[in-house]
Amino acid sequence: MKRDPYNHKERWESWKTKACQNEISGVSSTNSKIILQYLLDMEMGLNVSSVSSKGPRSPIRLNTLREKLIFLVKHFEERFELYDLTQLSEEQLLCLFADLNSGSILNKSGKKYLSIVTYSKIIKAFWHWHQKRSKKQGIIVPDVTADLDSFYEKPKWVYLNEQQVWKVINSARYDYRALFSFQVDSGIRSPTELINVKVSDLYKQCKEVEIRHEAAKKGSFGRRIKLMLSSELLQEHIQRNQLESNDYLFDIRPQSVNKYLKRLTVKLFGDEVSEAGKKFSEISMYDLRHIACCYWLPRYKSESALKYRFGWKKSDKIHYYSEFLGMRDTIAEEDLLVDVTKTELEQRMIKLERESQLLKEKLENVEKSLSIIDKLTIELEKQVA
Repeated sequence: MKRDPYNHKERWESWKTKACQNEISGVSSTNSKIILQYLLDMEMGLNVSSVSSKGPRSPIRLNTLREKLIFLVKHFEERFELYDLTQLSEEQLLCLFADLNSGSILNKSGKKYLSIVTYSKIIKAFWHWHQKRSKKQGIIVPDVTADLDSFYEKPKWVYLNEQQVWKVINSARYDYRALFSFQVDSGIRSPTELINVKVSDLYKQCKEVEIRHEAAKKGSFGRRIKLMLSSELLQEHIQRNQLESNDYLFDIRPQSVNKYLKRLTVKLFGDEVSEAGKKFSEISMYDLRHIACCYWLPRYKSESALKYRFGWKKSDKIHYYSEFLGMRDTIAEEDLLVDVTKTELEQRMIKLERESQLLKEKLENVEKSLSIIDKLTIELEKQVA
């Protein structure tokens, strides 16, 4: 059974039960029914847009959908008295998102909302569901979300170079040292894949680890990869904690680990802004996957092998996670030679080697002949004497 560190499934089931019994608090009765119907359909994989992936949505996704959609509905009701979301107009939609983008609407901390594209994608997904559901009833609904910007701006993250990440690992408390080195070594998703690794998933004296398919993220895959940096620390960790084969390798609380990692990183490097845009005080286990990608990118000879290690199917993930930070230009003079030129030179080299070998053989024959002549000369001199 896959462990759920943030209790997404429990939270979803609890919310669903309450919503079905008492409606959704803070929104109109009509909107409550619409939101609930949408989420129940998504849970089953019903009326999914033709451009979206098929199948039921996970509890993680369902929780995100309900939180963001309820947020938007509350603002539509407050600003436009829109108590039926299916009556949303294009003007109302674009007006609300313009205010979100400009900072006219602030979060509870008084700051501008980040990742507004997430809200944009969710309202688009909802509306496309509404269109598809209505079409089944013979009603054609125009797409009011067509002009809504869904440009995705990559979030900033915390980058540590090789010297910095090893300083963090070596300065960490002993119980965290094996954890951090394993994360950088494997590039494993934290905490979802990480907390589901068992001792029995390690092979060849902790030199290989299997990330089981059931523990992998949806859209990813199970994989067995080599561990090149953390084997010894893992063996010591297992012995020190007397872990058995069926025990989880790291039984951690993600919040506690992140808190310790932040504190340690700031202690070592201050609270400067890293090359990837975020301050060192904002580091989390998720950033260690980015850092691992930067570490392994120049070391792998093939892109497909790197994608396999990290559980990726698409090549664009490599740039997403690394932004090519820490890369060096490795061009050499021999790389300037095109394949044809290199082939010609190689052929010439082979010809020269053959000619050299022939000359060597001729020289050896001459030396043998001279040796025979010397012997004959000596014999003649003896006879004359």
